[in-house]
Amino acid sequence: MSALQWVVSPFLDYGFMRRALAGACALSLGAAPLGVFLVLRRMSLMGDAMSHAILPGVAAGFLLSGLSLGAMMLGGVATGLAVALLAGLVARLTPLREDASFAAFYLISLGLGVLLVSLRGSNMDLLHVLFGTVLGLDDAALLLVTATASVTLVVLAALYRMLVAECLDPGFLRASGGRGGWVHMGFLVLVVVNLVAGFQVLGTLMVVGIMMLPAAAARFWLRSAAGQIPLAAGIGVTASVAGLLVSYHFNVPASPAIILAAGVCYLFSIVCGPLGGLLRAPRRPRRA
Repeated sequence: MSALQWVVSPFLDYGFMRRALAGACALSLGAAPLGVFLVLRRMSLMGDAMSHAILPGVAAGFLLSGLSLGAMMLGGVATGLAVALLAGLVARLTPLREDASFAAFYLISLGLGVLLVSLRGSNMDLLHVLFGTVLGLDDAALLLVTATASVTLVVLAALYRMLVAECLDPGFLRASGGRGGWVHMGFLVLVVVNLVAGFQVLGTLMVVGIMMLPAAAARFWLRSAAGQIPLAAGIGVTASVAGLLVSYHFNVPASPAIILAAGVCYLFSIVCGPLGGLLRAPRRPRRA
């Protein structure tokens, strides 16, 4: 088998591989640009917290309606936004910082979500929610992921200047009447919606990986957010293709393979990236 056949034949021969490729690439195109702004805001761990925060809502939708995509989507969005609002409220009313508040709520949400799924479902249902079924995407899930990615890119294009200003100097944005609070809340809504849409593809535990790892890797190659956004999306798409190929040829789970492929890109960027990479970092002269 030639290298070209090794890469192309799984997607040409099997429809489920084409669906998985379309879903994973659409998720990468929508989620990775959001990860760039999370890195700029120094809120990388918030993405992980939000991915766990949606689990109780997804589990509640599962308990009420089974594997109904609409019910799990609505439940995940509701609990994700509720956790974001509660974490911000606790940070304002108590001495606890917002990052610590997010950590506390996401741990509570993770435990509650696993408990809810276990009340009715089997271990396979729990694995489906936690790790996704990228190789079993149906029309509804694929349409949801692609529609979410399309809306995300349109909204990011419309709010790009305000998002950059809010990341770099939120005080200036508020002083100039830019409504920084609304921009921040709209950004959180986009993050939650992408995480909820992506749980069908990679699961609630893995979906944040395709959001943060490409964005963190892009930081080592380009300085501007305008350059990092398409680069992060490209890294996410590359990791999706590589992970699916590894899953097919070596018979390993697809979701972890995609995230590990993104992790390899991140580690390569740490070593070889021109902006702070280990091989490019200036060496300090030794003291005599």
